[in-house]
Amino acid sequence: MLTIILMLLSSVNLFSAAYRVDVTINPNEYWWGAVIDDGFLMPFTDQSQYAHNLLGDNKWNQIQPLLISSQGRYIWCDNPFEVKFNTGTIAATSQFSEIRSGTAGSTLKEVFQAVSSRYFPPSGRIPAHPFFTRPQYNSWIELTYNQNEQDLMNYAKGIVENGFPTGVLMIDDTWQSDYGTWEFNPLKFQTPKEMIRQMKAMGFQVMLWVCPFVSADSPVFRELREKRVFVRNASDDKPAMIDWWNGFSAVLDFTNPETNAYFHRILGGLMTDYGVDGFKLDGGDTPFYSGNLLSCNAKHSNAHTQAWAEFGLKYPFNEYRACWKMGGQALVQRLHDKYHTWEDLRTLIPNVMVQGLMGYAYVCPDMIGGGMWTSFLDMSKIDQELIVRSAQCHALMPMMQFSVSPWRILNPENLAICKAMADLHVRFGDYILKSAEHASKTGEPIARHMEYAFPHQGYGQINDQFMLGDEILVAPVLTKGARSRQVVFPAGKWQDEKGKVFQGPSRREVDAPLERLPWFKRM
Repeated sequence: MLTIILMLLSSVNLFSAAYRVDVTINPNEYWWGAVIDDGFLMPFTDQSQYAHNLLGDNKWNQIQPLLISSQGRYIWCDNPFEVKFNTGTIAATSQFSEIRSGTAGSTLKEVFQAVSSRYFPPSGRIPAHPFFTRPQYNSWIELTYNQNEQDLMNYAKGIVENGFPTGVLMIDDTWQSDYGTWEFNPLKFQTPKEMIRQMKAMGFQVMLWVCPFVSADSPVFRELREKRVFVRNASDDKPAMIDWWNGFSAVLDFTNPETNAYFHRILGGLMTDYGVDGFKLDGGDTPFYSGNLLSCNAKHSNAHTQAWAEFGLKYPFNEYRACWKMGGQALVQRLHDKYHTWEDLRTLIPNVMVQGLMGYAYVCPDMIGGGMWTSFLDMSKIDQELIVRSAQCHALMPMMQFSVSPWRILNPENLAICKAMADLHVRFGDYILKSAEHASKTGEPIARHMEYAFPHQGYGQINDQFMLGDEILVAPVLTKGARSRQVVFPAGKWQDEKGKVFQGPSRREVDAPLERLPWFKRM
């Protein structure tokens, strides 16, 4: 099979002089790729108007220099390219290297398998098993910039006391003394080692938030500035001050082996001294490395994003949001922070499906109810129905992550539904884990587009249901007030959780009261 795939890929067009490819979109052809955060705009067709330059703009999420189509065609570049869809044509240009285009099979699945094996082969490894078998809990929405020992313990106890399954617990930004000073802030944490010991005794795996930034007025910065571990200004060869979402800071240069060794020592010390299991590795977005900057070994800004992601491969408990060219690797890939809106809820399925089609199989659909903290400043605007439907949308995805405490904002009936969704994810844990292990060998997505699973059957534009592996069809409700939805059933028999059988191919209106997530097992 691999020989056939490589033979198919050998029939490519190389434009090494102009670094440009022009492709005419065929009738009834659908295209996906490049920018994960724009997945909800896909698939692109011969009627689409769209443009984006991958150089220096990852849209705060994963990107990949790849486009693939439902008719087995692809566009790939080893470096960033600019892509333009213009009513019937695709133009891809790069200032760095040739762009390859060609045909590998006749379906979305065949072309994905071909480009995956050639350009981002699966590593054979997966992130830590609890990511797939248990829920995740992130302290960000509850505590934002006031992470502290007492409230974190209350958060962990609330999970247990309300009967939710334990799992990965992420302690987010401001547990540390300063950016770059990765020590527990003694004003907020009196006994951090004991806190983590108690959390682990409850059944949690504990992760800490870290980033590549170092505060410019800190002792750590003064210690490191002469060691050339920072990205530097070309004008004066001094550490560059980067404007990021928490102010101005120096940023570590992970294209430098000395920087990697230094930061591995820091994180290794936290694991040894406190029993920390791993890290949420935030930042690393391409815009932070744009401009007239110097580094140890980076051709362009995207290379820094890749180097930051490669750093995390050492830690099975990891999470990333920004990535470049890391398809097939054992990294947890979370979607960009979503607002607490129905519109953003509807982006989860298409964006997660595009993650998988770009080789990012180990995906997490942001936080239940939304991860944009400003959405939760006015509690009177919290929509309980949205929280419930969001939990259902997460439940049978590869991962699910809570942040805002359901027991704090929901009435007893809605809280019980969210708990049932967490329990459902645990129930499917072995199946999801098996799908993740399959992905580590084949590269195949865990959450799959209907067109990927059932090619050329008219499913290319379905963005509100998905396949979990080969066997489970998932069709969440994504509209406020809806108590039923239309489900597209492919050929065969599909059984719901109550034993009712639906014959496909067909489109059926299925009851979906608030407490129900419609899902169906292939018989």
